[in-house]
Amino acid sequence: MSFFSHLECSVPCGAPLLDPRERHFLCSCGAPLLARYDLDKARAWQRGSLQGRDATMWRYREMLPIYDGEEPITLGEGFTPLFHARRLGASIGLDRLYIKDESLNPTNSFKARGQSAAITRAKYVGATTIALPTAGNAGNAAAAYAAAAGLACEVFIPKDAKRPFIDECRLYGANVTLVDGLITDAGRMAAEKGAPLGWYDVSTLKEPYRIEGKKTMAYELAEQMDWRWPDWIIYPTGGGTGMVGMWKAFEEVERIGWVRAGRRPRMVSVQAENCAPIVRAYAEGSDRAQPWEGAATIADGLRVPRAIGDFLILRAIRESGGTALAVTDASMVKGMLEIGKREGISAAPEGGAALVAIERLVADGSIKPRESVVLFNTGGALKYLDVLPR
Repeated sequence: MSFFSHLECSVPCGAPLLDPRERHFLCSCGAPLLARYDLDKARAWQRGSLQGRDATMWRYREMLPIYDGEEPITLGEGFTPLFHARRLGASIGLDRLYIKDESLNPTNSFKARGQSAAITRAKYVGATTIALPTAGNAGNAAAAYAAAAGLACEVFIPKDAKRPFIDECRLYGANVTLVDGLITDAGRMAAEKGAPLGWYDVSTLKEPYRIEGKKTMAYELAEQMDWRWPDWIIYPTGGGTGMVGMWKAFEEVERIGWVRAGRRPRMVSVQAENCAPIVRAYAEGSDRAQPWEGAATIADGLRVPRAIGDFLILRAIRESGGTALAVTDASMVKGMLEIGKREGISAAPEGGAALVAIERLVADGSIKPRESVVLFNTGGALKYLDVLPR
């Protein structure tokens, strides 16, 4: 039974609730839309019903944007391992450090979750072509899931993106347009070309459903940690869909009674030193992040000069009692190597950045030795091997 009910503005601005059986992107006020569920009815859904279900994110389909009689576009995404990183934790003074390894998703990153949900919904509202700007992994995932759905895919990617990202989009049959500039420039080009042609835009937070795929990371954490939240979540943040989705999921999981309401995890947003709009806005006490000029970092997923959901990311950080930190590219690489040599996990620079943030928070006393900490490794190292020292 699906509890999916409607879409509403994330502000909210007073706009009417919307029917998910029709195409919707941003609210009429320009803010992202959020998928909502009948949480009162969902209280009858028992977590024991998960036993025996497939180990994918669709085990939570009652709280995902899919209706009875519809089938998800899936490649087996989700329910990634949560490793107790004992050796790595011991090296920095933590007893309960865990790594949620999203590199084991299809197409090697957490982007698979969001695209599975978004393209499932796109198919059922009649889309024939999906389009998006990308820094790399989102485009790879979109191309793969579009292929699985039998849809055409148009990817707009900066010319200086790493070659493996470009080649993998083409591997899945996507049409790739190389763009001079950053992901924001790619986004403008995708919108200008796609709007008159009726392409279905799956850009970050410009449609309501990628958040829904990403929120399942929180559902999984709850299940994998015996229905308790960790004390800290350390999350590399570009567009921030995962952080927004997990914050949304905390409320859902608590409201349906699967986790006792109380103190939620402290959310830590980690960005690159040379592209840190959220970190700057947090430090300034702003609700919105100004665009970052001259964005540059080896971590393609963090090279996002402005996130459309900036106010939602900042809200999650502040309401959770978390923080936002920027780290250098060189330290990210050291973090990748530490994760690899101590735990045997393939970490992208974004995962390395999260480790650096944890080390700093332990050193300044923010994270205590006995607290539980989850590091999100959002993708694997294979597309980033060129950044490693020779």
